[in-house]
Amino acid sequence: MSSGKRSIRVKIFALLLLPLLSLSALWGFVLNLTVGDGIALMRANTIYQSIGVTSTDLGLQLQSERGLSAAALSVNDRDQAKLAAQRHATDVSLDRFRAAASTDSTQSALSDASKNAVSSLLDDLKGLPGIRADVDTRQSNRLDAIQAYNRILDGLFTVYARMISVPDLSIFEQAAAMTAMGNQREIIARENALISGALHSGSLSHPEFSAFAEWAANRRFQLTKSMAALDPELRRPYEEVIASSTYRRFTAMEQDLTGKIHTGGPLPDSLSRWQQITDNLSLTLDQVGAKASGALAERTKGVATGILLRIAAAGGLGLVAVVASIVISVRFGRRLVRELAELRNSANELADVRLPRVVQRLRKGEDVDVDSEAPPIGGGDSAEVHDVARAFGSVQRTAVEAAVQQAALRRGVSQVFLNLARRNQGLLHRQLKMLDTMQRRTNEPDALQDLFHIDHLTTRMRRHAESLIILSGAAPGRAWRKPVPVVDVVRAALSEVEDYTRVSLYPLPGAHITGAVVTDIIHLLAELIENATIFSPPQTTVQVRGDLVGNGFAVEIEDRGLGLSPEEYQAVNERLAHPPEFDLADSDRLGLFVVGRLAQRNDVSVVLRASPYGGTTAIVLIPKHLLADPDAAVPADTGGRHAQRPAATAYNAPATAHPGGAAGPSTDTSSFFTPARHPRHPGDPAPTPPALTVIPGITDTGPIDLPGDPGAHGTAGGASPGGASAPTGAPGGTNGSSPRTGPSGGPPSKRTGIPDGTHRGLPRRVRQANMAPQLRETTGPLAAPTPPSAPAEAAPGPAQRSPDEARAMFSAFQQGGRRGRMEAEHDLPPAPPGGPEGRRPPEATPNSDDAGNVPPERVSQDGQRAAGRPDEDDQRRELRDHSDGYVQQTTGEKGDE
Repeated sequence: MSSGKRSIRVKIFALLLLPLLSLSALWGFVLNLTVGDGIALMRANTIYQSIGVTSTDLGLQLQSERGLSAAALSVNDRDQAKLAAQRHATDVSLDRFRAAASTDSTQSALSDASKNAVSSLLDDLKGLPGIRADVDTRQSNRLDAIQAYNRILDGLFTVYARMISVPDLSIFEQAAAMTAMGNQREIIARENALISGALHSGSLSHPEFSAFAEWAANRRFQLTKSMAALDPELRRPYEEVIASSTYRRFTAMEQDLTGKIHTGGPLPDSLSRWQQITDNLSLTLDQVGAKASGALAERTKGVATGILLRIAAAGGLGLVAVVASIVISVRFGRRLVRELAELRNSANELADVRLPRVVQRLRKGEDVDVDSEAPPIGGGDSAEVHDVARAFGSVQRTAVEAAVQQAALRRGVSQVFLNLARRNQGLLHRQLKMLDTMQRRTNEPDALQDLFHIDHLTTRMRRHAESLIILSGAAPGRAWRKPVPVVDVVRAALSEVEDYTRVSLYPLPGAHITGAVVTDIIHLLAELIENATIFSPPQTTVQVRGDLVGNGFAVEIEDRGLGLSPEEYQAVNERLAHPPEFDLADSDRLGLFVVGRLAQRNDVSVVLRASPYGGTTAIVLIPKHLLADPDAAVPADTGGRHAQRPAATAYNAPATAHPGGAAGPSTDTSSFFTPARHPRHPGDPAPTPPALTVIPGITDTGPIDLPGDPGAHGTAGGASPGGASAPTGAPGGTNGSSPRTGPSGGPPSKRTGIPDGTHRGLPRRVRQANMAPQLRETTGPLAAPTPPSAPAEAAPGPAQRSPDEARAMFSAFQQGGRRGRMEAEHDLPPAPPGGPEGRRPPEATPNSDDAGNVPPERVSQDGQRAAGRPDEDDQRRELRDHSDGYVQQTTGEKGDE
């Protein structure tokens, strides 16, 4: 789930939360009412079992002790044993009451009012020993002692009133009325205590009479009020008591006593039976009260049963309703969530599985059935979710159809690009052939220089056309069947770069690359080298190094540019290691797309990193399985066009010999000066094998031409960007210059059988004349013509050159080159400054190790500018187009003819 987004489950829960809370609150309220009644009943039962029983017994004991105490104060000779026994019984009952009232269950069941009443009663009971002491010492009279006990008993009846905690109002009223009827028993006991004492003393004092009259009036008032409050069922037993003869005799004695005393007469004689009648009446009232209490208890049980039923109904049914609501809500919520989850899973499957699978199949060119790849999506039971699923199914089908259409469009665009690139490739190849023919036919240095520039531009255009082919997913038509030396591959890549004069190629070891990947490696290196020249200042150089490593052959291309940030290096390296699908909208750095495609196709590793000089270093690791045995690099006779020139030394860098390598200069003089090739013209005499004058001590391991004509295709010692040496003389022409002989650089001697150059002294090129003897073809269309009368002379054996002989050879070469340039100054118009396209090529000397390996136009040692040699770019191009294994596909040429 995305951050900040709420789940549908949460929303459903929030939607159902308010009704559930309302229902739960209502259920809690009803449950509280019903359970509260049940709790009240439980509390009432607890109070009755603990305080009710013990307080009733305590009240009876206090009433008995009050009567005995009043009697003791009425006579002098009192029964101390009976009073002491009663006091002990009262103390035992008091201890039980205190113990019951102090328990935790009783305290938790008592209300605040009940707790206050019980606490007040216990405080009053603390004064009981003082009352007893006053009775024993006669410090109080009879009425005072009775009133002291009355205050304790009043507190006890207050506790009775506070104990009534019944949720039913009718029961509460009946219980209050019965408590008042119980108070009738207490008032009769008070009157009995007072009259019993008066009977012992024979008289009543005026305060005692007032108290008796007050008690009698209060009793009659409470009786009338209580009887009116009782319902018929509970009132009937009390009516029977009131109608009994015992109660009538008691009321008659009570009225008779009140009237007699009020008139001041003596105590009536009827009081002789006072004690018996009051005892019987008290016993009857106790029995009636117990019976009424039982009936009220039965009624309370019914109320309790109803309360329990309400609790069960409110609690149980309410709980069932709440639980059912929660369960139903959860089930509906889960069902909705499950349907939405299935819809989400279908969407994820489309995005993560089906669409990528469709795209992958489309990339492979497979046909895709839209119906099978975009099946209908199940929508569940909800109508809305079903509609959403159906709409999403339409989206899914549209997405698959769009992917199929886009793939078809991309294939069409790629095919268009491929066809255009193939046509351009064929046209450019034909243009290169035409430029080759034009270079062979012209003798004008300026025209040759322009042709070389066009040749170079055409080569770069062909590379861009091949880039389109690679981006279209196809492979260029060029290929080699035989392994090619790494140095030739790198130089071929240099020849396809615009600012090749800024590139310094360091000596490379003699490794060979399998012919199947030569085209891709050349293209890959050319893209990286061109990037290095573009993204570095024009006054800096780009250095190219290479060496054999444990995992293959590594080529390092280092520039002096501004470099990239670490994040950009990481992004570019990721793009090179895992090239993405080519996007037409992303037109930046197309070269990186091409490099990534080529590297992935041939399992070549390309990594960019920061250079210590602040620029960028590109490391290309060619794996071992792409390297070939050097012995297999010697081409066989295929009958096709072959490479005409071996590579020589590096651009702008001193070359040193490597063991077995092709980068360093050979000890063979043919590696410096090799005869150029020229086509035979109709009417030209058949060429004869060259006959050279052997310089003493120098082994003739190859043809040697010392320049003597300043116009011989350019400056002596000039070379093409491909690294091939620049010849000065060739058969098949007129007025050709002859190589010098002798160590002192005397006049040149003509080659035997080699036709002269042109009328301006430019030599004619001969096919394969500048190639290594092992690479020359003896048959086929490219084989050099050999006259039948050519003498077969065996080459002399190898001999060591002395320092003087070598110095004489190079001195002759230098003098001839200087003279040729001086003569060219008189015949040629001045060339534009700065070299080709405004660039100034590097300086070189005829006797340096770079001799024969400079760009088409260069500045000589003495500052004289000379035109480029006719075969400089020809050598570079022949390395690419005329190698042993070259196979040119001409797809698209016929459509342009």
